[in-house]
Amino acid sequence: MRLIKYLTILFFICAQTPSWADDTTAKPAPTRTELALFAMGLVGAIYKPGGDNPSTGMDCSGFVKYVFGEVIGLKLPHNALAMSKISNEINKADLKPGDLVFFKTTKVAFSHVGIYLGDNRFIHAASSRTGVVMISHLDDAYWRDNFNGARRLANPVTALTGTANASSNLPSLSE
Repeated sequence: MRLIKYLTILFFICAQTPSWADDTTAKPAPTRTELALFAMGLVGAIYKPGGDNPSTGMDCSGFVKYVFGEVIGLKLPHNALAMSKISNEINKADLKPGDLVFFKTTKVAFSHVGIYLGDNRFIHAASSRTGVVMISHLDDAYWRDNFNGARRLANPVTALTGTANASSNLPSLSE
């Protein structure tokens, strides 16, 4: 009888949910600043055509894909032109950290992409000539002359799926 009593008490104790397990507060969405800071942590990473990982090297779209994947869990295409098609065009004057900046560095439009940091600076896996991820200025003659537009990933899931009311657990960037 005593054993049944102890087992019953033990059962009720084990069945109780601890107060810390009730905390269902969602983790806040990463800020634009957090995305920019994460990207800046990759300055000096090796450039590699077709690469999308800092340990083996990245090209421009691989770099952007990696940053957005790590910070907000977004799976972007590994192609600058494709990224331009799934994002919303914005005016250069409206750029915020985390927005995408595009350049025509070959005969093809949207052939290069970077992430805007603020103060007219952007970060990108420049080229095999420079060999690394670096920060550049939009007012530098080369980038100014080859600027191809600015874009914002307003609703990544809608952009990727083409559906107007797609729902997702992916956070977006907060201000």
